Amino acid sequence: MIPPPPSHAVTAPVPAASQLPVHTPVESYTLSDSVFSASPTRSPSIQLGLDGEFSEDSVNWMKRSNSGRFTVVLPTGGNSLTQAVEASIDENSGDIVEGSTQKNSKPLKEKTTKAERRALQEAQRAAKASAKVAEGNKPGGTLGMSAPAQKSKPVKQANQKKDVQPLASSSGVPEKKRGDKPPEKDRKKDVPPPRMQFDDKSRVEKAKKRSVVKQTEARNRVELFRHLPQYERGNQLSDLESTFFQHDDVHPAVYKVGLQFLTGDIMWSNTRCIAMLQAFQKVIEDYSTPPERTLARDLTAKINSSVSFLNECRPLSISMGNAIRFLKALIAKITLTQTESEAKSSLCTDIDRYINEKIVLADKQIVKHAVTKIRDGDVLLTYGSSSLVEMIILHAHELRRQFRVVIVDSRPNLEGQQLLRKLVEKGLSCTYTHINGVSYIMHEVTKVFLGAASVFSNGTVYSTVGTASIAMVAHAYHVPVLVCCESYKFHERVQLDSICSNELGDPDVIAKVPGRKNNCLDDWASNDNLQLLNLGYDVTPADYVSMIVTEYGMIPPTSVPVIVREYGQEHVLI
Repeated sequence: MIPPPPSHAVTAPVPAASQLPVHTPVESYTLSDSVFSASPTRSPSIQLGLDGEFSEDSVNWMKRSNSGRFTVVLPTGGNSLTQAVEASIDENSGDIVEGSTQKNSKPLKEKTTKAERRALQEAQRAAKASAKVAEGNKPGGTLGMSAPAQKSKPVKQANQKKDVQPLASSSGVPEKKRGDKPPEKDRKKDVPPPRMQFDDKSRVEKAKKRSVVKQTEARNRVELFRHLPQYERGNQLSDLESTFFQHDDVHPAVYKVGLQFLTGDIMWSNTRCIAMLQAFQKVIEDYSTPPERTLARDLTAKINSSVSFLNECRPLSISMGNAIRFLKALIAKITLTQTESEAKSSLCTDIDRYINEKIVLADKQIVKHAVTKIRDGDVLLTYGSSSLVEMIILHAHELRRQFRVVIVDSRPNLEGQQLLRKLVEKGLSCTYTHINGVSYIMHEVTKVFLGAASVFSNGTVYSTVGTASIAMVAHAYHVPVLVCCESYKFHERVQLDSICSNELGDPDVIAKVPGRKNNCLDDWASNDNLQLLNLGYDVTPADYVSMIVTEYGMIPPTSVPVIVREYGQEHVLI
């Protein structure tokens, strides 16, 4: 910012060069003397007043170059802020020469009116148009311009949008080909589609028309969870059994797995994923490409119909969704040069490899990592029944580690009873309690081992309902919580609560209490003011988790995004 001239500065005409005194000494120059300084230092030895002398209030000095010449700038006011008057001092003779004779001086532009500027623009446009016509007649170039010069300065056309494409190509950006897709579309393709909101009536009606399983909406639906499917239970199995031979789109192997999902014979996430992939293997083995169709497109449609049927029987888990994405990626990579038998054999081999590497071998590696945290005298607590935690405990017992196990269980499934029987048969010392008594026994526990259905990128653990309560009580008692989970269950999604996405079980199950004769909730559905909610999963915040044990090692919850980024797409490349 240029400071305004002082109030006592007087505007005066510039004297001729011959009137300026020659004997004035020039002092040493510093950076603060430049006109670019915020507060320039004034030189007291050079003044210019009304009588032809230098004044310190109206002079600023600026060093030009090594030629020994200096520039004097005098603010004069008027319409413009400043006027530059240049003078130079010759080192040999001491004479002052006007700055108009210097080579670097530029004449000021004359002020023109708006009409004159418009006329000048019209003349320039006419000249450019004539030059363009001349270029068409003479390909070698016109108007005295060489070919490189014409390329460096292209003629500006009236339509500026047409010039954008050649400008982008000349700047080194590769041109977009027909088969190429931007990386944004590729990333969007990897993201699974959002789940259907069941409070949208139009979408629900369309889904009912396509569905194989006949669903009847429950009367006493919970308003907070209307976006999740709430159907009456008990009649789906009989309908599916009666229409077994009427559905040609669903393979018998997929039909069998769907019935097992519906009855609860296959419950755990790993077993459900393995059963689904093995059913897809049988679909691929029995598949034959119809005429005038490609294998990749038609087989993908077959897989989609099978996935829809399994989702109607029971909502898919996150690990199953990752496995389906893996399979579809393999199908999309099938080329036209491959024969049908080669493509089918390669798909079945890749499915076997996925099951072996991502589930079987991953579990063995997790057991090796987790067993190092078990020492003699430990009291281990686990919740429910996790096949991976069961393998860890049994392997530590085989290594002759002396420890005790506390099994915490909850209704309605009472999964921990099955784990209790297996551990007692192996000779382990066990304690069994329900979740409402966990705070009374937590002070004896040294470590907590938990399973997980999935782990999200923000470090939250998605597991059986009640897991969050166990982790919160352990955190209050300063007991470390170790979550054992395979990396194929990791997901890039972020979830902060158990409401937006969850699975609802049969509400009749929690209404019936085993061993009780007179149950007041036997006829609960007839009461319109009573709603029962049977949540399947809950979300444990990352603050309550000490460590996550994966096949890649033991990591904190904050490192989950690293696993998702580095190894999330690895299953597509195996």
